[in-house]
This record gives sequence, C-alpha cells and structure tokens, in this order.
Amino acid sequence: MRKIIHVDMDAFFASVEELDDPGLRGKAVIVSGSPEGRGVVSSASYEARRYGVHSAMPITRARKLCPQAVFVEARIERYAEVAQELLGIFKKYTPLVEPASLDEAYLDVTDTEAIFGGAENIGREIKRRIREEIGLTASIGIGPNKFLAKLASDLRKPDGFVVIKDEEKEEVLRDLPVSKILGVGRATENRLHELGIHTIGDLRALPLEALVEEFGRWGEGLYYLSRGVDESPVVTDWEPKSTGRSVTFERDIKDYGVIRRQLYQLTEEVTSTLRDMGLRAKTITIKIRYSNFKTITRSTTLDTPTDLTETIWRYVDALLRERVDLEDKAVRLVGVTLSNLTVAETLEQLHLFQDQEVKAQRLQEATDQIKEKLGEGSIKKGFLL
Repeated sequence: MRKIIHVDMDAFFASVEELDDPGLRGKAVIVSGSPEGRGVVSSASYEARRYGVHSAMPITRARKLCPQAVFVEARIERYAEVAQELLGIFKKYTPLVEPASLDEAYLDVTDTEAIFGGAENIGREIKRRIREEIGLTASIGIGPNKFLAKLASDLRKPDGFVVIKDEEKEEVLRDLPVSKILGVGRATENRLHELGIHTIGDLRALPLEALVEEFGRWGEGLYYLSRGVDESPVVTDWEPKSTGRSVTFERDIKDYGVIRRQLYQLTEEVTSTLRDMGLRAKTITIKIRYSNFKTITRSTTLDTPTDLTETIWRYVDALLRERVDLEDKAVRLVGVTLSNLTVAETLEQLHLFQDQEVKAQRLQEATDQIKEKLGEGSIKKGFLL
C-alpha cells in the first residue's frame, strides 16, 4: 500500500505577497497586472475569494466583484524562489517528490515513513516547517494514491489536513460531485449530468463497458477513479515540452513598432528560461490575438536546436513580418513559445552561415564551460587546442 502526500499551498502567490508586505494581510489581494489592465487573475487571497474572485478570471470582472481589492503585479521569480525553499523541505523526507506546479507537489513516502514515524507524522512535520521556516500555510492531503491525496488536500482548504485511508475511499467519494475527479472538465461534467450522473457514487454505478462506449479511453479512467483506484506513480524526472511567455496589452495596439518590441522582450525572457533549464529549442511559435479575440499562431522549425536569443529573435521577427497580417488590425495579446526541446550539449555544430558574432558567443560559452569542468590550467596548457 503506497503512502502519498499532496501539499497544496494556500493562495500561494497572494500569500507570498502578504509575506513580503505584511500591510496586505487581512485585505483582499489579487495578483495579476494593473487593475486597469485586461489580463487575468493569477491568484487571489481568501478575502478576495469571498466576493467570487478566482484564478483565470478577467481582471475587469474581478474589479467589479471586489472593487476594494489591492491589485499586485505577479512576480514569478519570487514565487519560484519560495517554491525552491519548499522543495528543500520536501526532500528532507523523501527523494520521490513530483512538483505539479509552483504551489503543489506529490511526495511518495512509502519507503521512508518508517524512518520518520509514519505518513501522517511526516505530513504534520512538513506543515509545521512550512509555517515556521517560510511563514506560509499549506493544505495537506494523504492517501494511498495521487488522486486521493490531491482530493484530500482540497477538502478543507485553507490550512487543512485530511487523510483518506484505503478502506474509507469509497465512502468519502460517494457523495462528492463528479467534478472532483481529476480530469473531469466542464464538457465531461455536462455530459455526465445529461446522463443523470451527478455524484461519484452515481458514476460508480455505471459498468465499464458503458463508460468506454460513451467516453472512449477516458471512460476507463472514470471507472477506476470513481472507485478511488489510481496507479500513476510519483514522477521525479520529467522533460518539459515547451516554454513560453505572453502578454496582454493594456489597450489594443496597432503600432507595429510596439508589437515588435514586445515580442523581442518576450523572446529574451523565454530564451533566458531555456538556458536556465539547460535546453535548446527547434520549434519557434508566435501567437497573436486580435482585438476581436481571433487568435492565430505561426511556427517554424529549425534544422539545429538553439538557445541563442538573437538567433531565435530573427525567426520570431520573420514570422511577424512575413506571416502575420496586421493591416488595419489591432492586437490585444502577443506571445512566444519554444518547443521541440532537447538537452543542450557542451559544444554544438555551428551552422555554416551563422554570423561571426553568434559563433563567437557560442564558442565563448563552450570555452567557459570547459574551463569550469577542467580547470583554467588545462586550457592554458593547450588541452583544449
């Protein structure tokens, strides 16, 4: 029997802002862009949630629901820094940690609970350390698999602590709405309601064959999850499929220069992230959303993966100039995404027609890496040459 802990930070972004600025405590805090902007809510304190504000809600809607809210611009770098502190705590208790996002993680303590006095004791220790060492609160869920652990952490937020034992799972699940099943979105929920299925207990009454016939392969997942069965492992190593950034303008933009400059800034950000991850990209995609909400994407794939800002920018710029129609059109949002990622090598084969400045930059980077690994003396003695 596995023992899985799910740690879910309470209103994480908003809580970090309150941690850094105690004057925000007790107020309705909404993390996003400017309240006059047109982005979406990234996080909201529980004081703001009482007014119906939730993540992914348009800022304009959030402001109408909670006009007294304090709007704070998101600081992803700061949240990532705190997430690393949390990860350090988790790894004191098990090497099997799967970050699901910056504010939540799964821990498999099956093989370490005997060392630390059981899964419940580990969960309470983690909860205490997060409060005392970082100054934040977390909701903890413990169960025999990832699905039940995550479900448990969500049952008594904020600052909750819930354990679902294997022998209790069917009773716990029975009266919960089908939307509590991980992966059940609005479309699946609506279809289940049309079939007269409203609770997980209702769903459990349907045979496997009927669910597969209705939902295909996902029907099998629904069948087993409704019974609290989930064999998915805690995955400690994973490869990101893409990295991207986008920005919504404060007002619709027709100025080509403004759009181009914003795309260059986004290119700088995504390539910096790419290098931090030790990856290179082959596929470059730009996204343009017009004022009428029509969204287009334009992509190109390189022969050789790269992480160089100027190289990627040349393709982003070409996609904008050659494959995007901006005539008499206003733009609401722009974005850059890099995908088809590969692990960066120490030395790469330089393209024959790369300009000399880029060649020099890459060769200098490679030399610096070799110096770090072999030592300055080896370079001076001609080891590299």
